Amino acid sequence: MAGWAYADIWEEIAAAVPGRRAQVQGPRELSWGQFDARANAMARFLLDAGLKQQSKVAAFLFNGPEYLETYYATFKAGLVPVNTNYRYGAEELVYLFDNADAEVVVFHAAFAEVAAKARASLPKVKAWIAVAQHGHPVPDWAEDYETIAGRAEDRVIAPWGRSGDDLLLMYTGGTTGMPKGVMWRQEDLFKVLGGGGNLIEALPPLETPADAGERALASETREGSVLRLVLAAAPLMHATAQFTALSALTGAGAIATLPSHRLNTVELWSEVERLGVTGVTIVGQAFAQPMLQTLNAHPGRWDLSKLRVINSSGTVWSHENKQGLLKHAPHITLFDSLGSSEAVGIGGSNSTAGQEAETAKFALGPNTAAFTEDGRRIQPGSGERGLLALAGFLPVGYYKDPEKSAKTFREFEGRRWSVPGDFATVEADGSLTLLGRGSQVINTGGEKVFPEEVEEALKRHPSVHDAVVVGVPDERFGERICAVVELAPGAPAPTLEQLSKHVRAHLADYKAPRELVLAPVARSPNGKVDYKAAKALALERLKITA
Repeated sequence: MAGWAYADIWEEIAAAVPGRRAQVQGPRELSWGQFDARANAMARFLLDAGLKQQSKVAAFLFNGPEYLETYYATFKAGLVPVNTNYRYGAEELVYLFDNADAEVVVFHAAFAEVAAKARASLPKVKAWIAVAQHGHPVPDWAEDYETIAGRAEDRVIAPWGRSGDDLLLMYTGGTTGMPKGVMWRQEDLFKVLGGGGNLIEALPPLETPADAGERALASETREGSVLRLVLAAAPLMHATAQFTALSALTGAGAIATLPSHRLNTVELWSEVERLGVTGVTIVGQAFAQPMLQTLNAHPGRWDLSKLRVINSSGTVWSHENKQGLLKHAPHITLFDSLGSSEAVGIGGSNSTAGQEAETAKFALGPNTAAFTEDGRRIQPGSGERGLLALAGFLPVGYYKDPEKSAKTFREFEGRRWSVPGDFATVEADGSLTLLGRGSQVINTGGEKVFPEEVEEALKRHPSVHDAVVVGVPDERFGERICAVVELAPGAPAPTLEQLSKHVRAHLADYKAPRELVLAPVARSPNGKVDYKAAKALALERLKITA
């Protein structure tokens, strides 16, 4: 083996414990043996379709077993998986798949209509593979996923083999208008996610792939062992849930996903009880608030005794919410991770009953620091604001974008750092207080929205002369999108519903405005938007306190 490759590890686990549960979605359960066999069949199809070493395969899927099967298949065949935001419209899909050089797209049949609109503009795509759903059959221009996955195949290893240098592409909106693909070497990702170790059971990182199989066997009988079952409540298309899933599977655990494609917190807590879930992965307040509201509405309804941890990353999770959740389950730990697709493990905070971490307060990771723009390290307790930076195991860069790579992956003090754009102060005790991004990016429920693309969509409406988009505070989602719109002379005033519908015709649903203010747009003499003034106006008109 040339370095750490996920397929090598997972195959050892599948051989050791083929009957152990690997994936669950509602009534569907797949063992490790089935998981491995279905991935073999898909890997064989991808190679027979003419894909070459490190060809790209896009997963345009809801949560479900097919998501991780597709990734496992690409790992086996020495190919590159590409995540896809399933909220994207046709124009966004064309950009993403073209930028990623996708040659195969695996998609849920519910997305057939938008996929069909994109197809004509994607000549590089050799095959479209559809996962049928109730009410959504496989279109005649696509291959049937289940037919492929059900074929019997021996273990698949491509002629070029596998390597720790094999990539995983994680597309993220970041702070720019178009998504960019973060290139993770599998070996770097494996190591930054713990190297197969398990802190709960005090297990060190793996030394060889064979160790994964031996540990899987030993865990069946080891006293005090808890078989890890993680419920990915957040979408697997995002790094938070996807990286947690990779880590859990590498530890011979299992991944559960919710039967519904939208967050249903009654269903979530019911699945935690029914399956004996040990960990839940969410994205901050957007998930945690309705989860707490449901527990408050149904106190004592669910047995949460097997739950050990709720993990979150990607957006703010409030101190008050943590207190509320721990009142219902005082035995669990709430882990709030500070990081991004480009920088995993910048910092973290643990909350337990009576010791709930403050909002946006984190302990620095061992390879984390804060620097001024010119590369001077921020000293703890100075009160100075700096850019958070992470060293250690890092991505290669952004796919096909050396300019943006150079801006994010920088050298300070003779060492390479990832600098994703978060500002913070470093306190005297070494902890950090997160201040947010220095750009105008809006983070709504973990989804990052670049204002300019929404503004351009708004300007296509016949009643809109000019527009600016800002984020205003939202109790659940952190921020919600507000459009400040200047009407065209003599044009009728559109409603919020009309403008939101118009934006959704061009962009993903979550990018549509949730608030509307009709007012002249403030611009500086050089034509640039005064976002500070626009946000102040929006807060005043909406009677919102920042």
